[in-house]
Amino acid sequence: MALSGMLFVSLPEEMNPNMVKLQGIIPPLPTSFHPNEKLYPEKIRENIGELFRHDISGIVVMGSNGEFVLLTESEKEKVYATAREAVPEGKLLIAGTGAQSTLETIRLTRLAARQEADAALVLNPFYYKGMMNPEALIKHYHDVAEASTIPIVIYNMPSYSGVDMTASTILRIASHPNIIGIKDSDGNIVKLGEVIRESREDFSVMAGSAGFLLPALASGARGGIVALANLLPRKCVEILDYFGEDRLDDARKIQQSIIPLNTAVTKKWGVPALKAAMDHLGMYGGPVRRPLMELEGRKKEILLKMLDTYMELGL
Repeated sequence: MALSGMLFVSLPEEMNPNMVKLQGIIPPLPTSFHPNEKLYPEKIRENIGELFRHDISGIVVMGSNGEFVLLTESEKEKVYATAREAVPEGKLLIAGTGAQSTLETIRLTRLAARQEADAALVLNPFYYKGMMNPEALIKHYHDVAEASTIPIVIYNMPSYSGVDMTASTILRIASHPNIIGIKDSDGNIVKLGEVIRESREDFSVMAGSAGFLLPALASGARGGIVALANLLPRKCVEILDYFGEDRLDDARKIQQSIIPLNTAVTKKWGVPALKAAMDHLGMYGGPVRRPLMELEGRKKEILLKMLDTYMELGL
């Protein structure tokens, strides 16, 4: 397959994408900036080190919480490289590489591979959302997977992209052997269950939000790539562990307790809230990059009070 010279390459025969086990709890890390909005690599490394004090399986950089769409290509590559330096051996580094064109997505995926990312998280193109029909999306993902030397993880995030891929479309995309799983942030447990039931055995479904982590696990998901794991990694891991130990009441108690905080730092106030909460907990959240705006005033007061209450009660 050829396009624009030798952009596309065949998947090497010796490569086994199934060597990458997509499972467990994986925080999608926010990107650290100085007050002048320049990258702050030292703080990225510090945050990664702090998170790996807990039994997480890996880290995602340059996802939605990483403000991916607000960084330049060279900045993205710098984040990939910085994270690779900090992620411990045996743990996953997943790099967000989804762009608006197939060509740019391939280029970013190759940059991530050059920086030794273990897999690429690819959000679907969305600017021309009216033309992103199943055929266009399937071809996009298969072209990226065919050109990549690292495995691809599908990213379905309709609240940001405005495109919600159906179970049928996801399953057709997942037929490519170099596509190993999906982060599904839609929260449709029926659809998630259908994908799990009909996909191949080595295809991993990961919950995209801690708000439905336990229901996703009960449906057959293998873990979660969840923003709340930046704040409460131990609690997210406990849900997974308790579920695996058949301690469902304990898992359910934690699941129910985290929903309000998860809602605040995801659907309600997003990245600015997540960064403010990280600052409050002694990590580095730092500023967001414009045009995003800092969480201030009453909203910040409510968030931090909620966080303090959660910590005081030891929920």
